[in-house]
Formats: sequence, C-alpha cells, structure tokens
Amino acid sequence: MQNDPLSDALSVMKNAERAGKGECRVKPASKLIGRVLKVIQENGYIRQFEYNEDGRAGWFRVTLNGSINDCGVIKPRFRVKRAEMEGYEARFLPAQNFGVLILTTTKGVISNDKAKELHTGGRLLAFVY
Repeated sequence: MQNDPLSDALSVMKNAERAGKGECRVKPASKLIGRVLKVIQENGYIRQFEYNEDGRAGWFRVTLNGSINDCGVIKPRFRVKRAEMEGYEARFLPAQNFGVLILTTTKGVISNDKAKELHTGGRLLAFVY
C-alpha cells in the first residue's frame, strides 16, 4: 500500500543512484510525478524519462546520470512566499546555490530559481541535490 507516490518515486531514484544503476522504473505514474521529473531533468539531475502504459496506472523509465546525492519530499507541504524562499533553501539544501527546491505554484510545478524569476510563491513539494 502506497501512501505517498511522490515520496516512493524519489526514494526509488535515490536508491538506484546509490546502487550505481543506470536507470530505474518509477511506478505508479501520475501527472505530478511527471512534472517533478521534468523539473529534475531541466536542472540536470537525470538524463531523460519516458512514460510507459501498462493498462493500469503506467510507469516512468528514468535514465540516471549519477548526479543525485539526495532527494526527497517535504512534508508538510509548507506554503512559501518569494521573500521566505531563502530560509527554506537554507533549511533543506546543503549549501547556497547547490540543489533545487521544487514547488507547485499557479504557474505550474517549477524550481525555486524559476519562482524567484516569476516573483511567485507556492507550496514546497521536494528537494534535490
């Protein structure tokens, strides 16, 4: 029984990276997991991912490139304003300008850098570094 599919997806990726695997299978697939994977790919932590249909929920094949040190979800999903972003970066990331916070906003699922550019806040979903 899965309680948090996003947490399970990030755990699968982190465990595959630590085991030295080149790819992993994330299942079940969802729109949220797909959008989070897209942000992770845009920031260079994974090479590519593709959706595969299996007649149930589907799954993602994620090709890793060995750059994930740690990743995970942020629970509870804190509300964050643009001005408060620095505090959450210091709390969840190991160093300044190292790693990415992923948040959901009215503009979609984006990274903390993109949220600063767009002058928007949202709810924190995950971190990757």
